[in-house]
Amino acid sequence: MTPDLLEPSLAAVDGLTGYDAVCVLITEDERPLEGAAGFIDWRLGGALSRVLQSGFFVGTPGEKLLVPTDQKLPAPRLFAMGLGPRKGVTPLGVEHALTAAATMVTKAGMKSVALSVSRVPQLDDTAMASLVTRAFLPGVSGQKVAVFADKSLRAQLASR
Repeated sequence: MTPDLLEPSLAAVDGLTGYDAVCVLITEDERPLEGAAGFIDWRLGGALSRVLQSGFFVGTPGEKLLVPTDQKLPAPRLFAMGLGPRKGVTPLGVEHALTAAATMVTKAGMKSVALSVSRVPQLDDTAMASLVTRAFLPGVSGQKVAVFADKSLRAQLASR
C-alpha cells in the first residue's frame, strides 16, 4: 500500500476532506509542536497545546489521547500517541507507537487516517520510512492513508 504523501502545511491540513482521523506522534519535549502537528494544533486553536500544558497528556511512551476536532479540521477525530523524551526515542519505541496507532484507529472503526510523525534525531529518513512502512501501514491495510512528511521523508516513502 502506498499512502498519499502530504507536505506538512496548513493547506494540506485543510485538505484532509474525506479522512476520518488524524494521528500524531508526539514527544514529551517537542514544544511548540512542529511540522504537521503544529499546523494541526494551529487549526484547533491550540487545543492540543493546552492539553499538553495541563499535563493531562504529556507524550510519555505508550500514552494515548483522543480529541474531537469540533469541525476545526476536516477530519473529525485526532488521535495522539506519546513517544517519550525526544533524545530518548528509540527505533523500537517508534515501532511500538506506530503499531499501537494503527491498532487504535482500526479498532475505533476509522476508514481513513492521516499520520503525522515527529522528527527525532536518532532516526534518519530511511529508518523512519522503514518503520512507517513496516509498523503502521500493514495495520491500516485497506484504509485510505496519508502521511505528512517533509520532502526527504516523502522521497523515501515514495520509493518503497
